[in-house]
Amino acid sequence: MVAVIGDIHGCYFTLIGLLEKIWAKYPQINVYSVGDLVDRGKFSFEVVQYFKNKKMKFCLGNHDLMFLHYIQNVNPLLALNWKRNGCESTLESYQNHNKEINKHVKCFLKAPLYFNLRDCFISHAGISIKHKAILGDKFRIGSPEFNAVIQGSIIDNSGILWTRDELMNIGKLQVVGHSRKKQITVNTKSNSVYIDTSAFTGNGLTGVIIEKSEIVEILFEQTRLDDM
Repeated sequence: MVAVIGDIHGCYFTLIGLLEKIWAKYPQINVYSVGDLVDRGKFSFEVVQYFKNKKMKFCLGNHDLMFLHYIQNVNPLLALNWKRNGCESTLESYQNHNKEINKHVKCFLKAPLYFNLRDCFISHAGISIKHKAILGDKFRIGSPEFNAVIQGSIIDNSGILWTRDELMNIGKLQVVGHSRKKQITVNTKSNSVYIDTSAFTGNGLTGVIIEKSEIVEILFEQTRLDDM
C-alpha cells in the first residue's frame, strides 16, 4: 500500500495539511509525489526543502525539468519556456536561499522519471499510447528498451513529463498528474488515474491510497490561501 500526491506547485501549507491527514490514518505508509514541486504557488523553495529534509520520494515533473534547465543553462528553449510558465514565484521564493539552489538542483537530478511499484506505476504525465508502436505488447517495464524509449522522449510532447495523449494500458494502474482536473479522474480503458487537482488555482491537493492497482481511499486538502 502506498500514498501518491498530485502536483504541489509551491503550495507548501496545503502539502503539510494533506500529509497530516495521510499520516493520521496511515502512519507507516510510504508517500510518493508525481512531481511538479515548483512554480506558480508561493513556496517552491519550502516544498523542495521539505522533500529534501524528509527524504521523500518524487518523480521529476515538467516544471521541475524546466527549473533544472534554467539554472544549469542546459536547454535554452526549455529555459525560455520556464520563464513563460510560472518561474517568477519560484525565483522569488529562492531570493533569500541562493546557497540552497545547487543542493536542490542535485535533488532534481536524482529524481527518477517513474516509480514501478508492486501497487502501481507512478510518473508525472504517464506512458503515451503512441509509445505502443515502438514497445509493442510484450515490453517489460524497466527493461533497457523501455527506459530508452522513456528517456529518449523526455522533452517530446508525448513524453512521460509532458503527454496529454491517451495513456497506454501497461497492465497495472498508472498514477499521474500534469493534466489538471477538478477532481481525480479514472480512465478504465488505460487503467490510469489523474490526481492533479490544481492546488495552485485554489481548488486543492489530492492524495490517493493505492493497493495492488486499486484505489483504497482519496484524501483531499483545500488549498490554503497563504500558498496562493
